[in-house]
Amino acid sequence: MTDSRRNFIKKIALGTAGVTLAGTTRGMSARSYAKIIGANDRIHIGIAGLGRRLGAYYQPIGLKSSNVELVYLCDVMKSQREAAVKKFSKYIDYTPKLENDIRKVIEDPKVDVLFNATPDHWHAPGTWMAVKAGKHVYVEKPCSHNPREGELLVEFQKKYNKVIQMGNQQRSAPESQEIIKEIHNGAIGTPYKAIAFYASARGEVPVQKKAPVPDGLDWELWQGPAPHRDYTSDTWDYNWHWYGWNYGTAESGNNGTHELDVARWALQGDYPEHVMVEAEKRYFPNDGWEMYDTMEATFRFPGNKIIQWQGQSRNGYNTYGSDRGTLIFGTEGNVYVDRGGYKLYDRSGKMIRSNQSKGNEAGTALGGGGDMTTLHVVNFFDAVRGTAKQNSPIAEGAKSVHMCHLANIASRTGQALDVDSKNGKIMDKKAMKYWDREYQPGWEPKL
Repeated sequence: MTDSRRNFIKKIALGTAGVTLAGTTRGMSARSYAKIIGANDRIHIGIAGLGRRLGAYYQPIGLKSSNVELVYLCDVMKSQREAAVKKFSKYIDYTPKLENDIRKVIEDPKVDVLFNATPDHWHAPGTWMAVKAGKHVYVEKPCSHNPREGELLVEFQKKYNKVIQMGNQQRSAPESQEIIKEIHNGAIGTPYKAIAFYASARGEVPVQKKAPVPDGLDWELWQGPAPHRDYTSDTWDYNWHWYGWNYGTAESGNNGTHELDVARWALQGDYPEHVMVEAEKRYFPNDGWEMYDTMEATFRFPGNKIIQWQGQSRNGYNTYGSDRGTLIFGTEGNVYVDRGGYKLYDRSGKMIRSNQSKGNEAGTALGGGGDMTTLHVVNFFDAVRGTAKQNSPIAEGAKSVHMCHLANIASRTGQALDVDSKNGKIMDKKAMKYWDREYQPGWEPKL
């Protein structure tokens, strides 16, 4: 672990250590004392979506220095709620309320912050509902299901003046921040190209079949803003990612968001002017996977800058020696950066310096969390309190996710896209039909 990361984690872990308990505080429990110290500064939290990302929140919420209270654990699956409260009991000494309906969490005036870890089709609607109700939101990636939802999130943030932070946690990694700053200051000359990549060996996916709704699942609420249909087997638990476009955003939205965000951050681009894609389902032709599982996308930005996305969902070959990361090319050198740190090379290919964190953030493993996520969540808490600048404002997160949507739209239309680099709009009527989505009646966005 680097000194910068070690010191920061130590700092937030220590929190209020060293404060002397005196007078009426003697004999009080830690929780009772915490209710007094910084009570006006305490953040009350509800988590919606208790699946694979839940583990990412244990440490930042459990830290005494975070000064937060977990009020709700919410999920449409009964077994998820019951499992979550047991898991959190190792990190907090009180019991949050268990809730099925995200709307009840949002309606509770005690809740200050919503953690939105629901499926993709819920990310933007759950976020704007919470913001309208006066909550700040930490929303997992991708922040939107389609380009229009990304626009709406920025509009909601501006109108209601709430903090919205996406879970692109590499923005809070000290090593990434360090090397991106150096790139911006000329460490590799003029950066002109970045390759964002991801490789995984996902297996066969069951073919969908009509089936009874699983015990304890509120299927109607799980679908929420998406058009409703009968339940099909294996949909609710992760495979919704690959079962058509009603719920998921394919691998570019699922994982490409992270590396594309780093690439765009390094090259300081907003919206591309041209997008070209080759995407196909290459593996297990008869299984239930309904989207591409292999994609190469090229985004051309103003100033002749290029970002490429290479997504291998079902081929674990590590083309660049790792399962995920970002390569940045400049006129005077090159950089390799991933969740573990970076390597800086000169133009001849000689490594000048590396900075590896030895952190524990997950690579292609499902779910989990790590010290990088802890830093990102703590930054969000501090931004909510007004004591720190956001590492990932939603306006920036939405631009990175927009690249994923453009790649998906290009793959669905089978054509390259010309894009207005000022606002990200597609200059083609056929492709623009994918700009928005159909909502279940009553769930349409209302700004």
